[in-house]
Amino acid sequence: MATIFKRILDGEIPADVVYEDDDCLAFRDINPAAPTHILVIPRKEIARVDAAEDGDEALLGHLLRVAGLVARQEGLSGFRLVINNGASAGQTVFHLHVHVIGGRSLAWPPG
Repeated sequence: MATIFKRILDGEIPADVVYEDDDCLAFRDINPAAPTHILVIPRKEIARVDAAEDGDEALLGHLLRVAGLVARQEGLSGFRLVINNGASAGQTVFHLHVHVIGGRSLAWPPG
């Protein structure tokens, strides 16, 4: 069964897209943890960071680069990037995604 992110990529489910290119899509989270909460997802289906394969290095780097671009586009001077890996880490959608979270002070440690 396709994940919700795959269905967004396929145009089956609408999303508030803030950036897209040939390799990834960035859109606002529907359940934001902060005033700004954007998800950056690869178009390639990779379930988790630890499922990335040899040859995915450029794509993984691109996701981080886009996360920075989106943060700057949103006017964030400080922000947090989060990548959950597995259910025990809080991953609920098994399609790799980078959370860009900001717009308020963020406490440490998280979780």
